[in-house]
Amino acid sequence: MTFPHPSAAHSAHRRLDAALDGLAVTFRGMTARPDEHNCECHWGGPEELALLKVPDVELDHDLLHRTWQAPDWSDHPAVLRRILPQFARSLVAGRVEPILGPAGIGRSFDRGRWRSWPREQAEAVAEFLHAWWDHVLTDPAPAVPARELLVVVAEASGTLTPWLARWEERTGTTATQHLAEAAADWEYHLLGDELPWDAWDGGDEKRAELTAWLLDHARPRLAGHGAPDELLHGIRLLALTGPARWEDPHWPYRGC
Repeated sequence: MTFPHPSAAHSAHRRLDAALDGLAVTFRGMTARPDEHNCECHWGGPEELALLKVPDVELDHDLLHRTWQAPDWSDHPAVLRRILPQFARSLVAGRVEPILGPAGIGRSFDRGRWRSWPREQAEAVAEFLHAWWDHVLTDPAPAVPARELLVVVAEASGTLTPWLARWEERTGTTATQHLAEAAADWEYHLLGDELPWDAWDGGDEKRAELTAWLLDHARPRLAGHGAPDELLHGIRLLALTGPARWEDPHWPYRGC
């Protein structure tokens, strides 16, 4: 008997489910430090703080939000490990709405210094981020758009390179449609020589890398999939500087 080869989307979904299960197993029993504290008037009361020191208890949505977003824990890595299985599920479901945009989610991971955790823990986090990214690239209607998730994973890992490389490898129609939507969303900021999000560090380097990738990979790929001329010209203009850019007949913001 032969079985049909699973689709890319199905395989990516199974990988993500396995990664979420891996987080649950790896971080089971984690708690915040016994002496952890936070400002009662800005974060929450002692009963809520006590929940972070008890393992595996689900937090309500508001408390989870306040916890991952708070920048002033004395031991942010321990707090992040405590909430990570529930936090990851909420992220994948699109239930996390950061006030300052998706970069804030990535910064919470970065503040947790997860790459320096014990190997099993760091590998579980890395696998989750990669599995989530792969899932979104193959999902026609993901809960979190690819352009937003790229910000999360880039800020969480401190680099754009592996995420852009995976986008190149995913050559299907769905990933290409996500690319067209992202490029259209990024165009305004990049044509103003700005990264489309507020990077924690290395913003200029990330902008240069993203710009080069759009020119070298995204533009020919999108042209081959019938992308609008306006979008292709907008990417083309990224290769120009100064007057050559804004005096080009296809400059989109003439008169602004």
